[in-house]
Amino acid sequence: MEIRTDLALEAKELVNEKIDGLEVSTDYEDKIKITKMKIVNQQAANRLGKEKGTYITCEFKALTDEFTSADKKLTVIGDQLRSVIPPRGNILVVGIGNHNITPDALGPKAASKVLATRHITGGLAAALGFDNLRSVCVVTPGVLGQTGIEVGELVKGIIRSANIQAIIAIDSLASRKLKRLGCTVQISDTGIAPGAGIGNHRNILNSATMGVPVISMGVPTVVDAATLAADLLYPNDDFDNEKLRDSLLQKFKEMVVTPREIDLLIDRASQLIGMAINLALQPELSCEDLFSLVR
Repeated sequence: MEIRTDLALEAKELVNEKIDGLEVSTDYEDKIKITKMKIVNQQAANRLGKEKGTYITCEFKALTDEFTSADKKLTVIGDQLRSVIPPRGNILVVGIGNHNITPDALGPKAASKVLATRHITGGLAAALGFDNLRSVCVVTPGVLGQTGIEVGELVKGIIRSANIQAIIAIDSLASRKLKRLGCTVQISDTGIAPGAGIGNHRNILNSATMGVPVISMGVPTVVDAATLAADLLYPNDDFDNEKLRDSLLQKFKEMVVTPREIDLLIDRASQLIGMAINLALQPELSCEDLFSLVR
């Protein structure tokens, strides 16, 4: 039975053994656990089922329990994001997902919190005191069923017309454990498959397909129902009963589970992600300045 997760940290937990070609370090900052994983060869990538690259996982108390506008998490996650984005050049922030489906609305809602600055230049920038703003574009391309166009097709057109040097893509993720919903952020430089969180994978956005670096950010908002059932029945990941395993997959393969407070989770997660991106891209502006500009 395939245990579905978008989190590299959980993929490592499932393997539960030393892997050649995988570098892992853990640190704590203001009660936030930061795990950095670097997959350096294809053998490790195949073993984990993840692409080669860097994965940063930040774990903290559930956003539904604890979050304020000046939360330290904004700065910590912003700093982690800044460590993997190019230091210069135009940035395109892409909010991936369907605004009308709450667990899948993280991307569009977070993108709405990001400060778009590409149009603030010359005399306007000087008059506003924003001479040092980094050029940022923001787009929420919708989903294929709404537009008839793949997200990757839209993004490629913007890359060409706006001279984009890197992409930050935001999307909902799937976890294998309920305890990680709404209290985990994953940042990766390996790109993203739109729709991954709700099991509707589209064309992958990465450096190979887009021609520029693609950094992904996401918060797990759902657990695959079959994965959850297996986790409850086999807490030690012992899936020897093949018949029961296949039965779980057959019964629950089209279902996902999400918390009852998903509306609050999405609201707070989108603010966290959006403001962390602002802090990463505009380090000369304070949290207070950024909140006043994007509200």
